[in-house]
Amino acid sequence: MEKRYFTIGMAGHIDHGKTSLTKALTNIDTDRLKEEKERQISIELGFAPLYEDDEIQISVIDVPGHERFIRQMIAGVAGIDLVVLVVAADEGVMPQTREHLDILKFLGVKNGVVAISKIDRVDEEFIELVKDDIFEELAGTVFENAPFVLVDSLSKKGIDEIKELIIKTLKDQEMRDIKGAFRLPIDQVFTVKGQGTVVRGTVYEGSVEEGQLLKIMPKGLEVRARQIQVHHKPAEKAYAGQRTAINLSNVSKEDLERGDVLVSSEHFIVTKTLDVAIRMVEDLEHLVKQRMPIKLHIGTAEVMGRIVFFDRNEIKEENGEVLCQLRLEEEILTKRGDRFILRRPSPQETIGGGWVIDPRGNKYRFGNETIEELEKKKAGTPKERITAAFIEAKSLPLNELIKRTALDEATLTEHLGDAEFVLYNGKEYTLQLLIDSLEEDIYDRLHDYHLAHSMKPGVNKAELLQTMQKRFPKSLLDYVVENGITNGIFNRKEQFVSLSGFIPNVPKSWAKRTENMLEELKRDGLKVRYLKDYFSGAGIPETLEFDLKRFLEDQQLLVQLDYQFAYHGEVFSGAVDKLRSQTGTEFEVGDAKDVLGISRKYMIPFLERLDAKGFTKRVENKRVWKM
Repeated sequence: MEKRYFTIGMAGHIDHGKTSLTKALTNIDTDRLKEEKERQISIELGFAPLYEDDEIQISVIDVPGHERFIRQMIAGVAGIDLVVLVVAADEGVMPQTREHLDILKFLGVKNGVVAISKIDRVDEEFIELVKDDIFEELAGTVFENAPFVLVDSLSKKGIDEIKELIIKTLKDQEMRDIKGAFRLPIDQVFTVKGQGTVVRGTVYEGSVEEGQLLKIMPKGLEVRARQIQVHHKPAEKAYAGQRTAINLSNVSKEDLERGDVLVSSEHFIVTKTLDVAIRMVEDLEHLVKQRMPIKLHIGTAEVMGRIVFFDRNEIKEENGEVLCQLRLEEEILTKRGDRFILRRPSPQETIGGGWVIDPRGNKYRFGNETIEELEKKKAGTPKERITAAFIEAKSLPLNELIKRTALDEATLTEHLGDAEFVLYNGKEYTLQLLIDSLEEDIYDRLHDYHLAHSMKPGVNKAELLQTMQKRFPKSLLDYVVENGITNGIFNRKEQFVSLSGFIPNVPKSWAKRTENMLEELKRDGLKVRYLKDYFSGAGIPETLEFDLKRFLEDQQLLVQLDYQFAYHGEVFSGAVDKLRSQTGTEFEVGDAKDVLGISRKYMIPFLERLDAKGFTKRVENKRVWKM
C-alpha cells in the first residue's frame, strides 16, 4: 500500500487554545516568534508533526485566529485535509469562529472534528449548555455532523481521544493526487546560512524530488530543488499533503515572496482575469457592488482586484451561486477548480468565496447571454472535461475516459481526433502537451547526466524512468522515449539512453592526464606495471578510476587482463595478431611464451582474456583459434 500524507489545521477564535492543543498533541510549541510569545497569540503559521506509521504521515498547522491575521489563516487552511475547530468551553462560538467556518465552507473543506477546549475551567452543567450552543451555531455548516471531543490541553484530558479520532478519520480518507504536476504555494521564504534560499509550504498536488528542475510562478524563474526537508528531516522526495521546506538554487530570498508558486509543469496558467462561481456570506454587513475593490486570497497569494457582475449591479444578501469575473491587479497562477476567498479591503471583512471556472477569462458583455456562456463553462466543455481527465490521470483508454468525463463514445471520438490529443500504443490516449513536457523533462535529465557522467554511454533506461513512474504510467514514459528516438532526439545503445549526438568523452579537466597515462602504458608494451600505478602516477583520483577504466575499455583504448594488469588497446591487438600469425590453428602456453616473450604472470591472464573475447577456445592444454 502506498503511503499517504495529510495536513490538518487548527482553526477557531483567538485565545481558544489552538496552539496549546497543538502542543499537547505534538509536544511542539508552534509559537516561534518573540512577538507571538509576548502577546500570546499566533501571528504566523505554526507547523508540527502529529503522527506517522507505515500507512500515513500527519502534520498540523496552527492557524492564527486574530482578525488582523486572517490572511495567514486563509493561507494555512487552503492546503489542509481536515480541520480541528477549537471552541473554548468558557466562551463558546465567537465572531472569528463564525468567520473561520465561512472560510472553510468556501475553500471546500469537508472533513472536520470539533474540539471543545478548556473544559477544566467550567463545570459539567455549563459544558452541556456550551455544547448545545455550539451545535446550534454549527447547524447548516460543514461541521454540522462533525464528531466532537472534550479536551483540556493543560491536564491532557481528551488528548489521546482526539488524536485517535484524527488518525482514524484520515486513514479512511483519500489523499491528494501525487501523480499530478507538482504544485507548492509558498507561504514562507527565508535563508539558511551556508545553504541559501529556502521556501516552505504545503504540497497541493504531485511530488518533488531532490535535484528536480522547477519554476517559480508567476515570475517564471527557473530553479532546482537542491535539498528537501519534511519536519526538519532530510527527504529525497516530498508528496502531496506534506509540509515541505525546499532549498532552492539559482534564486535569492529577495526574488521570492509569499504567494509565489513552485511548480514542475507548464500546464498551470498565469492570469489576471478569472471567470468564477462565488457565494456570499449569509449576513453581509455592506452591499457588494459592481466593480468594487476586492482582495482575493487563493492558495497563499493575496491580490487586489475588482469584481465584475454580468447580470446585476449589487448583492444585498446571500442568494445562491453567482457567476461573475475577477479582474486582478497582479498575475497569479491557478487552474480550473481552485478554491478562493474574497475579502473587502475596507472595512475589512470576508464577503464570500468560490471556485475558478476558467482561469483564462475574456471581456464579456453585460447580460443573460454571458451568464448562459458561463453556465456552459461551469459545466465544462467536452474538450475541457477530456483535458482535465488527462491532467489528473496522465493517460487513459477510451472506456476509462467515458467513465471520467461522462461523455458518450461518439462525442469522445470526435474530440480525440484533435491535434492536442494523442493515441499511443494502440489503446491509450494522452495530451500532446504532456508528451512535450515529458520529452523536455527527459531531455533535461539526460543533459544533466551527461554533464556529470560524460564517460558513460548514457542512463540505463529503467533507472531513467524509475523516478518518474510514481507520477506517470510506465507505458506513457516508454512511448515518450521511443518517440524521441524515432524523432532523433534521443539515442539508445543496448539498455542505455542518451541524447542524440552525444559521444562519451573524458572530462576536459582529466583529458591530458588520461592521455599521458595511456602513452606510458603503451610504451611499456607487454611488460606493464599494476594498472593502479599508472592512474596514481598520472594524478588521476581513485574516485574516477572505475568510470575511466570502463570508458577506455568501451573505446578499445584499454584491455584489462585481470584486476591488476591491463594493456593498451593497440598493444593488445598487436600481440593477438603476432601470436595468430606465428602459431597456426592452435597453440600451447609454451608456444605463446616463445612468441611474445612474457612471463607467466602476464601470459595466463592474457590467454584467459583471449578466451573471454572469443578469439580462442581452450581445449585441454591447448588453445584453438576461433576468429
